[in-house]
Amino acid sequence: MAVISKITTQKKNLERYNIFLDDGHGEQYAFSVDQGVLVTFQLRKGLEITKELLTEITHEEMIRKGYHHALNYLSYRMRSKKEVIDYLIKKEFDKEVISIVVDRLIEEKYINDAEFSNAFVRSRINLTNKGPELVKKELIEKGISNVEITESLKMYTFEDQIEKASTLLLKKNLNTKRTSRTEYYNKMKLLLLSKGFTYEIAQHALQKLIEETVEDFDAEWDAVTYQGEKALRKYKNEDGWEKKKKIKQYLYRRGFTVDLIEKFIEEFV
Repeated sequence: MAVISKITTQKKNLERYNIFLDDGHGEQYAFSVDQGVLVTFQLRKGLEITKELLTEITHEEMIRKGYHHALNYLSYRMRSKKEVIDYLIKKEFDKEVISIVVDRLIEEKYINDAEFSNAFVRSRINLTNKGPELVKKELIEKGISNVEITESLKMYTFEDQIEKASTLLLKKNLNTKRTSRTEYYNKMKLLLLSKGFTYEIAQHALQKLIEETVEDFDAEWDAVTYQGEKALRKYKNEDGWEKKKKIKQYLYRRGFTVDLIEKFIEEFV
């Protein structure tokens, strides 16, 4: 039967203690515990340590260690329940310990997925150009439930989305002198969809852009001329009607109107 022969304080952490046991063959270092475990199990010199008691001590020590790891992880920013679980798995704690630790953190309000979801949506609205669909995808990846996501996204109002999408469009400085109005609009629409805005929001934001920057598209003729000259170089070896047909098709695919294409053909071909 092993008994505690000595307890010493660790030099680098005064709240942790080294436990030495003597099983009749001399004193040896056995394990270390934090102050809470020391008090809980009333560890002291001369106490007999059975295998069963050692198992209980080790289990409690792992729970406390996991708890402190999680608290440190949470100290940098809010985390979802799934993020904390994934972190503890990465730290190689077993499922039972993780379950106990996470339940305790939830009970003590260190983990709250509803509050996390609200804070996450607010930060994405204030700090990024992401639309609600992208924000929703991120929250799903963090393990937030659909109910909590739906509730949090109510903060991202229709007006906020229009403003965010419109600002994003104005930041994109595409050279409209080299693209047709239609092609430009299509590129901008795809940009907004890729950023997580809905088709409806994209349509509203584009309409707002058209109204505010209509004078920027007076250079549509410059754009068709630029693209038309590229077509002329591409089909320079073609003759007559075939050449006109291919140039028309080239320009039509790039979104120019029939009137503009005919005007270019008349003046340049």
